Amino acid sequence: MTDLENARKIIDDVDLEIANLFEKRMSAVKTVAEYKGKHGLQIFDEEREKLILQKNVERLNNDELKPYYDILLRSFMDVSKKYQENLLSGMKVAFCGIEGAFAEIAAKRIFPHGRTVSFSDFDSAYNSVLDGDCDCCVLPIENSYAGEVGQVIDLMFSGDLTVNGIYDMPVKQNLIGIKDAKLSEIKKVISHPQALSQCNVYIKEHGFESEQASNTAVAAREVAALGDKSVAAIASKETAEVYGLEVVDHDINESAVNTTRFAVFSKSKANNSSSNDKFILLFTVNNVVGALAKAVNIICAHGFNMRILRSRPVKNVPWQYYFYVEADGDQNSTEGKRMINELSVCCEKLKIAGNFAQEKTI
Repeated sequence: MTDLENARKIIDDVDLEIANLFEKRMSAVKTVAEYKGKHGLQIFDEEREKLILQKNVERLNNDELKPYYDILLRSFMDVSKKYQENLLSGMKVAFCGIEGAFAEIAAKRIFPHGRTVSFSDFDSAYNSVLDGDCDCCVLPIENSYAGEVGQVIDLMFSGDLTVNGIYDMPVKQNLIGIKDAKLSEIKKVISHPQALSQCNVYIKEHGFESEQASNTAVAAREVAALGDKSVAAIASKETAEVYGLEVVDHDINESAVNTTRFAVFSKSKANNSSSNDKFILLFTVNNVVGALAKAVNIICAHGFNMRILRSRPVKNVPWQYYFYVEADGDQNSTEGKRMINELSVCCEKLKIAGNFAQEKTI
């Protein structure tokens, strides 16, 4: 056998091994996809992918081959993601609002492979996951301009779903009208009260009459139905595309840093302590002097930095409040478990509503 024939035989033998290992790898990828679907997790995790590439490339002894091995690994990852997308193409993601609402836009950005399902209110979207009709739901929990979304925070406190991810979506409001509408022709704008508030300066500068709608997408739908060049909606660019409208003027909201935080709720809690660096803690305290201060001191004493601390009234119990905390760290660590044990002594109700990796911008 010549050297060339021998080399080709080695390649054939290795290719056979690769084929067997590929099937084994993709079987594991399928398990990963099923886990992500069950826990409402994104397919693509940029930070984890970077770490895996770096770790695996360093395993090679031949420095000359490392760039080529990097290319091979990236191709494996791309194939894995495509396979996961195919497996999860039927994933149902609940949101509150109609087609084109900011919540649907967020859901599509987080789960581009999933199928969004519209619900008329937060409770219905949330309960659709509890009932098994949807795999997860994407709901807003806070806006940098308007503050917390209390109804969703209350669902966190009283409900059984868990938060496995939080995503920041910058909100860019646009003036949208029917085809060929000009700014000089517009007399009235329609939108959600928050959007009208966010664009109040712009509305006053142009002397527009304003009308409230239950949702920015509802406003866009109404403008499309009216077909009147003098009436426009305030909504997103994506919403304009959904209802066949055109952007007359863009980025009209007063605050350039207007951002909404969306949480992904699912039935099961993700268990990946290597990437969980934040958690949400909800609790009520015993009715004794210094109980809240004691709870806060316990959290701090175990080295957990509280990024958010706020109170909310307990429904159906006058003058009783629960507390919402977002903190940095892993509550499943040794210190975290000690913290939870100590808190259980001074808190009437104690609940970990979710843990997740660093929130991402979508």
